[in-house]
Amino acid sequence: MKRSLSGLLVALAFTACKQEPPGKLEPIPRPPGAVEAAPEEPAPAPAAPAIPKDAVVLRWKLAEGTPVSFRLDLALDRNAAGPEAAPAAKAAKADKKKGAKAAPAEPQAPAAANAPVPTAYTYVLQLDKSGERQLHVTPNHGAPEDATFSDRGFIIDGLQGPARNLATLVLELPRDPVRPGDTWPLGAELTTPDALGTLFRRAPGGERHHRVKLVSVTPGDNGEQVATLEYDLQEQFAGTLSPPRPSLKDLPKESTEGTEVPDALADAPPPSTPQPAGTELGATVKVTGKGEFLVNAGQWRSWSGTLSTTLNGPARPAVNLPVGTWQARLTPVSAPQAQETPAAPAPTATPAP
Repeated sequence: MKRSLSGLLVALAFTACKQEPPGKLEPIPRPPGAVEAAPEEPAPAPAAPAIPKDAVVLRWKLAEGTPVSFRLDLALDRNAAGPEAAPAAKAAKADKKKGAKAAPAEPQAPAAANAPVPTAYTYVLQLDKSGERQLHVTPNHGAPEDATFSDRGFIIDGLQGPARNLATLVLELPRDPVRPGDTWPLGAELTTPDALGTLFRRAPGGERHHRVKLVSVTPGDNGEQVATLEYDLQEQFAGTLSPPRPSLKDLPKESTEGTEVPDALADAPPPSTPQPAGTELGATVKVTGKGEFLVNAGQWRSWSGTLSTTLNGPARPAVNLPVGTWQARLTPVSAPQAQETPAAPAPTATPAP
């Protein structure tokens, strides 16, 4: 009896070890003669939009570890330096007519400039290890700045004011494929009237005209394509800058002991003298230029233009380009070559005594 009981326990234990866990799903057998379905193919990736015929895509083409460098030079046109340089020019002509002894010539600062205006910018474009495009800008006056940009040259982050607008002029390319005759705007703000504050009232009208045009696409050397672009931009505004309202501390106060000083602004009689009128001011900024872009290489072959800024009154804070008329030219910068160490001079023989 003991043997049969122990044998039954061993059999039950062996059966429990072989028992399938509860909830397991078994595949349903396919009926005889059924045709097996073909495996589903992955959905094809969406195709890139087709480029229209006779159109080109202008993009900066950078390789990791191979930076591209350009230098933008600005030369002031003193013959068109603006109204602020006119008094000095007239005085010089008057002295010349009178036969006065000429004073030693001194280098003149750019028109309407209180601080040194950068006259050269070096741009270094490079692709980092993460695939992000970096821009390093070094002016000949001031501190260098860094920025990031897209493959079409749009400044994503970094740079402000004139530095950003100049970089936009020489870097930004059209977003879409373009044919000869197509035009597009630039993401530049040549004027910012809001910088004049809340006391400035802008006159109706003004002008904002941004147009870059693809003139032609011609064949170049070694299968290259040369895209010729023309630039025509203008921004203009005018208005009145009102004088600031007087504060309590600027008004006369009279008080005696035991009497309360009234609110001078609330109870002051109308002034006997008229308040000063607002200052009329405005600005006009024009940019014209022409560039040749290498489509396959993804770089400029040449770019040059004229930047003209004129002011009417103290409108300088609202202008994002140097004041005056400047000739701008962009040229490629080759990689710096290693400087050769000069050879040591050969020892000279000492004559025998």
